[in-house]
Amino acid sequence: MNTGGRLIAGSHNRNEFVLINADESARIRSVEELSGQICQICGDEIELSDDGESFVACNECAFPVCRPCYEYERREGNQACPQCKTRYKRIKGSPRVVGDEEDDGIDDLDFEFDYRSGLGSEQVFDTFSRRDSEFDLASVAHGSQVPMLTYGEEEDDISSDRHALIVSPSPGHAHRFHQAPFADHAAHPRPMVPQKDLAVYGYGSVAWKDRMEEWKRKQNEKFEVVKHDRDSTVVDGDGDDAEIPMMDEGRQPLSRKIRIKSSKINPYRMLIVIRLVILGLFFHYRILHPVNDAYALWLISVICEIWFAVSWVLDQFPKWYPIERETYLDRLSLRYEKEGKPSQLAGVDVFVSTVDPLKEPPLITANTVLSILAVDYPVDRVACYVSDDGAAMLTFEALSETAEFARKWVPFCKKYNIEPRAPEWYFCHKMDYLKNKVHPAFVRERRAMKRDYEEFKVKINALVATAQKVPEEGWTMQDGTPWPGNNVRDHPGMIQVFLGSNGVLDVENNELPRLVYVSREKRPGFDHHKKAGAMNSLIRVSGVLSNAPYLLNVDCDHYINNSKALREAMCFMMDPQSGKKICYVQFPQRFDGIDKHDRYSNRNVVFFDINMKGLDGLQGPIYVGTGCVFRRQALYGFDAPKKKKTPRMTCNCWPKWCLFCCGLGKNRKTKTTDKKKKNKETSKQIHALENIEEGTINAVKSPEAAQLKLEKKFGQSPVFVASAGMENGGLASNASPATLLREAIQVISCGYEDKTEWGKEIGWIYGSVTEDILTGFKMHSHGWRSVYCTPKIPAFKGSAPINLSDRLHQVLRWALGSVEIFLSRHCPIWYGYGGGLKCLERLSYINSVVYPWTSIPLLVYCSLPAICLLTGKFIVPEISNYASILFMALFASIAATGILEMQWGKVGIDDWWRNEQFWVIGGVSAHLFALFQGLLKVLAGVDTNFTVTSKAADDGEFSDLYLFKWTSLLIPPTTLLIVNVIGVVVGISDAISNGYDSWGPLFGRLFFALWVILHLYPFLKGLLGKQDRMPTIIIVWSILLASILTLLWVRINPFVAKGGPILEICGLDCL
Repeated sequence: MNTGGRLIAGSHNRNEFVLINADESARIRSVEELSGQICQICGDEIELSDDGESFVACNECAFPVCRPCYEYERREGNQACPQCKTRYKRIKGSPRVVGDEEDDGIDDLDFEFDYRSGLGSEQVFDTFSRRDSEFDLASVAHGSQVPMLTYGEEEDDISSDRHALIVSPSPGHAHRFHQAPFADHAAHPRPMVPQKDLAVYGYGSVAWKDRMEEWKRKQNEKFEVVKHDRDSTVVDGDGDDAEIPMMDEGRQPLSRKIRIKSSKINPYRMLIVIRLVILGLFFHYRILHPVNDAYALWLISVICEIWFAVSWVLDQFPKWYPIERETYLDRLSLRYEKEGKPSQLAGVDVFVSTVDPLKEPPLITANTVLSILAVDYPVDRVACYVSDDGAAMLTFEALSETAEFARKWVPFCKKYNIEPRAPEWYFCHKMDYLKNKVHPAFVRERRAMKRDYEEFKVKINALVATAQKVPEEGWTMQDGTPWPGNNVRDHPGMIQVFLGSNGVLDVENNELPRLVYVSREKRPGFDHHKKAGAMNSLIRVSGVLSNAPYLLNVDCDHYINNSKALREAMCFMMDPQSGKKICYVQFPQRFDGIDKHDRYSNRNVVFFDINMKGLDGLQGPIYVGTGCVFRRQALYGFDAPKKKKTPRMTCNCWPKWCLFCCGLGKNRKTKTTDKKKKNKETSKQIHALENIEEGTINAVKSPEAAQLKLEKKFGQSPVFVASAGMENGGLASNASPATLLREAIQVISCGYEDKTEWGKEIGWIYGSVTEDILTGFKMHSHGWRSVYCTPKIPAFKGSAPINLSDRLHQVLRWALGSVEIFLSRHCPIWYGYGGGLKCLERLSYINSVVYPWTSIPLLVYCSLPAICLLTGKFIVPEISNYASILFMALFASIAATGILEMQWGKVGIDDWWRNEQFWVIGGVSAHLFALFQGLLKVLAGVDTNFTVTSKAADDGEFSDLYLFKWTSLLIPPTTLLIVNVIGVVVGISDAISNGYDSWGPLFGRLFFALWVILHLYPFLKGLLGKQDRMPTIIIVWSILLASILTLLWVRINPFVAKGGPILEICGLDCL
């Protein structure tokens, strides 16, 4: 090879030649080509050692690392293998570092370059000239002495192995290498360029410096940490608490499962099995020991108890594998955010739905929107869509004011790391807002911001006051045009982009997330499907305007309480190992403004902290309607990606005789499957031949047929259909904003969903007022799994109805949706088999649609104590010792199961007991009415509504708790309460009149009746109110029904004997 006068350098450590100033094609490659291994750090080939084998840095896992990277890692890094974390041992020929073990014998480092002591000149030549036949060095001049690149001066920071070997310019020694002189050489060479820095000559090779800088740059890009603003406890600390993560921290999983401790879960599972055995023995006793003198009561009670047992099984076994989860937000930043580069976090479209601004105050909706716009997430990756399904101009104007106030609020939150980022809750919470705040301008800016927010509230309140009286001609906009939504049931679709376009920036000239107002078209004669239809319209609008791969939906009264909530969800969704099969991440619902004792179990702690954790260990929690991050592709009805099955190693783990006996059936199956595959392949070949014969006509038709199929599924918008096929989101680069807005108006038209699969297989599923359960069930049936995320700081918080009537009305709507699902084709009892739904997950869905039917046996069972007390009979015969043991064991197992659930679910006994009480209250009222209403709606087509009218409430804290609203839902539990109280009075009176012997049988009946009264006690407090008041209508209806039932039973079975009173001669002369 002709060098052309260019410098050739060699490196002893790397066994390579380097042609300086040469192009890559002329560069001599490393001897590592013989081994074929590449360094996993710098990307270069790994050289061969002197014995002809590849260099191995780690003897534990043999992770491929070249020698220079190995020595650099020992000298400058953590001195450990990047893969197995084992500390590198010193390899012969490498310099010592701090921590090396003392070696016996002579240190070979002292003789590393003394080839005269161990190697002859021929050996040196063989080491560095393994491919010398490729070189043509005849033109190199002869006779000059090779200088050392360090100019003979030993530097303190340059070790003895940092010398370079240069080809001698002697033509007679064209294939010989000379050793560079050492520091004690007599001659002191004169440098050619004295002012040149010594570091430019490299480390062992002239090209080493460039290569090392390139390697450092790659490592910095790969593992650079972007430090985000943390909460005040971290940001305003000493600044030294943030540990530098390991170099491979970004490669670790973004989340992990935390199993419940075996000391808690194993006794819990054992107790469930024991309780099943006790239930079996209990029913064996109950069925074999009927009560002959009260056979009807006995039979009814046994039927009710069997139903309760089945209901308990449906509720209990989905909690068999409870788990918790933990996320790593720092790893998410390491993986997807690099300094100096755009964030690689996925986009998120946030949906906020509202209908009536008079029932859902605009100020609450504005706080929800402000918390979304101020979320800790890249602004170009967040878009907020507000659905106004009531087409109210009040909502439109309030959102316009919100967008203007967001220009001040968002930079204030991000500058001082405010939590929570809903201003109403931030300013009203009683907390030390100066804790860990060190910025001198914080107090001044906080006061100014609070004043601005109060002015903002005044503007919103003024809009609400103005909207109370609607003009006869309707509302008009600022330019004088009529408001398109004056007719709520007949108006066109409306879209307004408030933020994220037209260069709207905040007060600090930073970009803001996109804020879009959407009101879908409504026309008479169309079924708009309530909230589910509105959410599907938002899916399509967002798919046209932003098309983020993930969606978050929240109710208008649920604000983001934790600004890192989206990052928490992305730790699951964007995990490269397990994120592909996750359809949604559900967060628990937490509430503000609930009284301390939570009288009506509004927090629903047992469901969110026990049931949902149990479901998370199966296929995932059910969708609860808000606070949920979806994968857009899952909502589009696509199946979950299937996991590739690893081939079975039966031939290595089973003996041959076992394979011979048991493998015949498998062989037959494999043969049949092979035949099917062959038939499919032949059919494909036949179709291919037909296509070839038909020529280019099918080539034109096939794309059109595919497009027609997609349009039949997603609708007639080509822009939306194209966006639906983008798994990672994004928009077409050639689409103009005007075109996108026209398409967005088209996809929210009332007839867009006709003859499509929207509401059937795509988006939120229609057919129930509780579209959330149905939507989650469909996704799980497609093989997806969901995740339950419970961060330490609640991700979302909202408001809940805390008075009795509103709470019952809310439960009524949930139960009505479950009845509708039960009576539809999507009932989990018979739908979804053959898909990806697991058995225990199916049990949980069956329980979610069957529970309203429990209201009938529950109502009957709660009436039995009063009937027994009034008639003097009981549902159980005389209790023997065996029966008493059974009853005691049953009650003990129920109590122990509850205690263990509270232990691993971290639920207090107050919350657990309130849940038990409201299960009875809701079961005999809201669930019962929902059952009859659902039957009338589905079977007879009669849509009945139970209206709620308000009554004035007391002022003060938690005044809504004492607000009473009349509703027919209150009649059944009030009647039960009165009847059982009357039964207790009658039973005690009868025992007093009949003497001592009647007290024994009375205790069982009294215990039963007091159990019912104790469960209905919160309902009684709700009726009495704060000042022990009860509406007259409640008293009239309840007394009337209780009197009718009491007189009826007295007439049928009075306390006196049927033959009339028994008269005995007392012996007294009364005359």
